Amino acid sequence: MADGEITPVTEWPDWNANPDGGDPLTQDLNAPYDKGDLCWMLVCTILCWQITPAIGFFYAGLHRRKAALTMVLQSLFCACATGIQFWVYGYSLYQSRTTNPIWGDMSLAGLHNVLAQPSLANSNIPDILYAAFGMTFVSCTAMILAGAMLERGRLLPSMFFLLCWTTFVYYILAYWEWNPSGWLYKLGLYDFAGSGPVHIASGFGALAWSLMLGPRLSDNGTPAPKKMVSHKPHSPLLMCLGTVFIWFGWFAFNGASGANLTIRSVYVVVNTNLSACGGGVGWVLLDFIYKRKFSLAGFCAGIIAGLVGITPAAGYVPVYVAALIGVLTAVACFYAAKYKHLLSVDDGLDIFALHGVGGFVGDILTGIFATKTIPALDGVSGAAYAGGWWDGNFKQVGYQLAGALTCAAWSFFVSCALLFVINKIPGLQIRASEEHELRGLDHKYLEDVEFFDDDPAGSGMATPAQQVAPPQPVLPVTQEAKTD
Repeated sequence: MADGEITPVTEWPDWNANPDGGDPLTQDLNAPYDKGDLCWMLVCTILCWQITPAIGFFYAGLHRRKAALTMVLQSLFCACATGIQFWVYGYSLYQSRTTNPIWGDMSLAGLHNVLAQPSLANSNIPDILYAAFGMTFVSCTAMILAGAMLERGRLLPSMFFLLCWTTFVYYILAYWEWNPSGWLYKLGLYDFAGSGPVHIASGFGALAWSLMLGPRLSDNGTPAPKKMVSHKPHSPLLMCLGTVFIWFGWFAFNGASGANLTIRSVYVVVNTNLSACGGGVGWVLLDFIYKRKFSLAGFCAGIIAGLVGITPAAGYVPVYVAALIGVLTAVACFYAAKYKHLLSVDDGLDIFALHGVGGFVGDILTGIFATKTIPALDGVSGAAYAGGWWDGNFKQVGYQLAGALTCAAWSFFVSCALLFVINKIPGLQIRASEEHELRGLDHKYLEDVEFFDDDPAGSGMATPAQQVAPPQPVLPVTQEAKTD
């Protein structure tokens, strides 16, 4: 070979011998890969990233004004801090090449040894590209969970808990489901885009966090009644914009989870859209039946429920059941939200109802409607998948139930344990003081609120001098507004 000549890689060396895949100074490490797959995955990675701040906007719109900006801050924290955590050790914990069925090792810490070798997810893309795509998953999962601090969780302990939770819940469940050595992977669980590690885990983690924090105080500082008041969103426009960007990003979130660009990828995008449509229509019709009015908040919740329900199923089910999955998931989530007061847990953003219940239902529906033909659309799977109940593979529903129960139980109990320990650490008490909760977390933590907040009380209403009509009963003037 002449000096400086670059030869294309024709066969990858054993990973243990050369984890990078070759020498880029003398070999073209791009040669084995299809440029269409690389482009698709990289573009989807970029689109997935914006889901995290979009969730922040969605939550901020649903909040009362006095704590809305704190949710936007949390979204930026999740994007930054979990990204660094992912680089330091997160990717290694769930994508290391180990034989342990429970947890990975630190062989890929700092993304060391992560370069051109084919990824474990799909040999059609390099490891570094799959790592970039996976980084967006953990940040949006953490942000889904972050909404559980709803107007009463202290910021620093919340951030610390999110990093602990991703370490001991998300990465463990991700290893079980996505690593070829993971026990749920070997069991044969169908979870196309992460219902277990993402939705079920965050939903049941939010239930634990809401339980450990206790209910919010009423506006006069007394404990809330058992049937807690649902405060209306302070910014329906921000809530809707957040939903639109989540929906937009979810095309990439689901569409690229096959880790290549095939007819199956297109099918997944179509399924994702139809399920979101079915979920939105299903929820808003139920709202109309009970209230005789349409609801923007209900429409947004239904769309999210549809996206959650199709996440595990998108690459397995026929297109003509996608909308039905969205409707069924939305119905389950609607009634979970409607009767959440029976648990006496203040989950004001319905994270448990939408993601915990929705993810659980989606897993079961995947086991019912999965077929062997849809996965084969990727051109390489062939008859590797037996399908679900639809194809007579009845035991698949049992596998789906086992996976959902495992993710739910692990997340709930580990979350409770983490919160209990963190709350005992001096300076890391998880609940905000009564003064800061009533005044609003934005006033406690953010100087930015002073630049545009016309309402010192943070109640989301005009000050008494600006009011031209009495406030609605569901948004009473807070005690701070009266004293100010």
